[in-house]
Amino acid sequence: MYIRLIAPLLAAIALSACSWLTPYKLDIPQGNEVTADQVEQLKAGMSRSQVRFVLGTPLLEDPFHANRWDYIYSDARSGKLKEKKTFTVFFEGDKAVRWQGETLPARKKIDAAEFDLNASAPAAAPTAVPTAAQPAASSPAAVETRPLTE
Repeated sequence: MYIRLIAPLLAAIALSACSWLTPYKLDIPQGNEVTADQVEQLKAGMSRSQVRFVLGTPLLEDPFHANRWDYIYSDARSGKLKEKKTFTVFFEGDKAVRWQGETLPARKKIDAAEFDLNASAPAAAPTAVPTAAQPAASSPAAVETRPLTE
């Protein structure tokens, strides 16, 4: 008798615990990332292809607003919108005349002095080059080769 009363109660408690669990949601930025250094490269009078080269293909090319390209960027973390930026370029004919909107911060430029490829590599030991006075067998770089036999 008590089992018939307790079993549904335990099942209800167990199912209510599932409401606290949520599925994992990926953090994926969506759209065009337009940075401040990209906007610095824009100049009035640039053609559409030049603007496309600098900023990339726009997310929206509205057929009803053919003289306007919209670059939209959104970043949602754990299913909640954290950041949304829109940047718009206006054209007259084939030439860019003005632009407006929000951009992402400029990307950090890597200085060649900061980024040295050889800094992390250990110094290589000098290898001896055999000369006429020094036979190749005494060279530390000489390797004896033999056929493999089993």
